[in-house]
Amino acid sequence: MTNNKRKNRGNKNKEVTMTPSNEKDTPIQDYEDDDIEEMQEADLKKLIRTLRSSQKQILELHKSLMDKIENLSRENEILRRNQNVTKQLVQQETGRVTEVKNSIDQMKNTIESLTNRMGEAEERISDLEDREQERIQSDQRKDEEIRNLKHIVGNLQDTIKKPNIRVLGVPEGMEREKGLEGLFSEILAENFPGLEKDREILVQEAHRTPNKHDQKRPSPRHVVIKLSTVKHKEKILKCAREKRQITLRGSPIRLTADFSSETLQARREWRDIAQVLRENNCLPRILYPAKLSFVNEGEIKTFHNKQKLKEFVGTRPALQKMLKDVLHTETQKHGHQYERR
Repeated sequence: MTNNKRKNRGNKNKEVTMTPSNEKDTPIQDYEDDDIEEMQEADLKKLIRTLRSSQKQILELHKSLMDKIENLSRENEILRRNQNVTKQLVQQETGRVTEVKNSIDQMKNTIESLTNRMGEAEERISDLEDREQERIQSDQRKDEEIRNLKHIVGNLQDTIKKPNIRVLGVPEGMEREKGLEGLFSEILAENFPGLEKDREILVQEAHRTPNKHDQKRPSPRHVVIKLSTVKHKEKILKCAREKRQITLRGSPIRLTADFSSETLQARREWRDIAQVLRENNCLPRILYPAKLSFVNEGEIKTFHNKQKLKEFVGTRPALQKMLKDVLHTETQKHGHQYERR
């Protein structure tokens, strides 16, 4: 029996000896006190080494676990802190989003208000434009009426002045001896002896214009002679054109028809064109009250205004070349006058 027990114990010892000590997954075998007493010294040392190795592994495992736990704790703390930061950032972003939404709402309200004000302003502008257009049209009508009235007044003045002759160049004070009517008779006698004896030529009125003499005025005032008929006036002026040089007591004077200021200005505007036509033997004449007449290609042409003349000149190359410079100058002159207005 004793031998059997020893054999069994020896077998157990052999089992212990066969267990490798360096394998981590091999479980450590439990030994009873009696078994330990019966173990041999070598087996016991081996067992102790195994236990120490296992203890060391357990300590290392424990340390590793503790390190992992510590790392997890740190990571958890970092996550917690990150969660707090994220929460704060989310709160901040939420606040900013709210502010942006409020700003957008305010901008929408402002834009809506501005849109309404712009609509009101556009209505006012449209109303003002309508009023301005009405004012412009009214001014145009008034200007047209004024031009028509001026034309009517000019025609009336020309009708009234039609029998008149204007004498230019009579020195101031010469009429003191004979009066203006006596001076006119002297002019007729000196220049047109045959007319002076015509008893039908009667002077109805004579005066200087303007009524008051300006001492600073370099030239004498004009003398206006009103005759009884237009026929006598035209007869005298025809004789004056034929004689060309008219004198009073040897001094040169001029005899012209008497026109309104508007007609006189219109006649003056033909002056440069008539001069060019005269230089080219076109026989220009300024007819009553302010019409230009001249000979072109054997025909007498008459024009009431420059626009009609320009249209006609555009169809005649030779005439266009002749009047090109003077018409261009006239166009520039009127353009500068328009700009000054």
